[in-house]
Amino acid sequence: MAATDSRPPPADTRAGLGALGEQIAVRYLTDAGLTVLDRNWRSRRGELDVVARDGDALVFCEVKARRGTGYGVPAAAVTVAKQQRLRLLARAWLAAHDEHARDIRFDVVAVLVTRGRPARVTHLRAAF
Repeated sequence: MAATDSRPPPADTRAGLGALGEQIAVRYLTDAGLTVLDRNWRSRRGELDVVARDGDALVFCEVKARRGTGYGVPAAAVTVAKQQRLRLLARAWLAAHDEHARDIRFDVVAVLVTRGRPARVTHLRAAF
């Protein structure tokens, strides 16, 4: 049986950068007092990066990681079409889980990863 490696792929690949960004975002969110309920939840319509609880609010977080700003800031990658898909995914997640919340919020956590420097995290609460 082959050994499994739980480390994220190297950040020099797209998948690796995404995994690293999500790892940094989850650490940031938990340090900020949110309780992570789910990560990388998938349905046939797509994937939710992070589902968390913030007091009475259920928070659906989209994580965007970039190596630089040459293609714009990370949060700018959350287009209107992506926002609509995230709303559909949130409804599917709620239908599949026994979680109730007074408020539902959609946040974006943007992670800028620059080699040799600490990652820069921007948390846009109620982004859309």
